[in-house]
Amino acid sequence: MGIRPDPRLADNPPPHRATRLRLVLADDCPEVVEEIVSLLQPDYDVLRSVGNGEILVEAASELHPDIVISDFNMPGLNGIDAGRRILRSGSCQSVILLTMYNDSQLIKAAIDAGIKGYVLKADAGEELNLAVRRVADGENYFSRGITVTG
Repeated sequence: MGIRPDPRLADNPPPHRATRLRLVLADDCPEVVEEIVSLLQPDYDVLRSVGNGEILVEAASELHPDIVISDFNMPGLNGIDAGRRILRSGSCQSVILLTMYNDSQLIKAAIDAGIKGYVLKADAGEELNLAVRRVADGENYFSRGITVTG
């Protein structure tokens, strides 16, 4: 995948918070998880990474992260169904879907599930840090090139 941080973000660091945001990541590809962790760990506490949607729900319930970042296509539960369960349980207030699919039906399903961010993997190096910051501030975030209607 080759996720690289956007050099423009070096001039715009995350706002100072009393504590660092706590994240849980889910993707069934270990190489992707490694790249995402290296991208996020300088600014955020990555509590755990998992490769299965059911285990993601368990990890969120145990760790109560600030934000969950999940791939869509995983064994057990997909990222939207896992996100829905996590949000309903109250174990986390915000979920970002990180996926390779720019599909209007998936985007609508994610929004309907309460997912606050939708980031395309192709844009993750440039946008994931920004998405985390925006979602942490209570906003929604969608990768550029995604049109959200309705």
